[in-house]
Amino acid sequence: MAERSRIFDDLAGVAGGAFSALVGIREETEAVLRARLDELARRLDLASRADFEAVKELAANARTASEECAARVDGLARRLDALEVRIAALEKPAPPAPESPPTPD
Repeated sequence: MAERSRIFDDLAGVAGGAFSALVGIREETEAVLRARLDELARRLDLASRADFEAVKELAANARTASEECAARVDGLARRLDALEVRIAALEKPAPPAPESPPTPD
């Protein structure tokens, strides 16, 4: 029975060693794969997530500013139209003054 328990202990040790080796291989494979993907990203000149998010935020801010500017331009265009109407009304020639009756000499 002691021989049997020793065999199981040996098998457990071998299994534990194999498991440790597999974990090490997995970690090494992940590291190599990550390095290759990083190199590929650099060669393809891809943006990092942080850079992408920063540009996305800048674009959103620019869009908001553009919409606000467009709204101001529309308001100014309406004011200009109203002023042009007022100026046109002021520039109309005055109707001729009624002629006064001739005076006896």
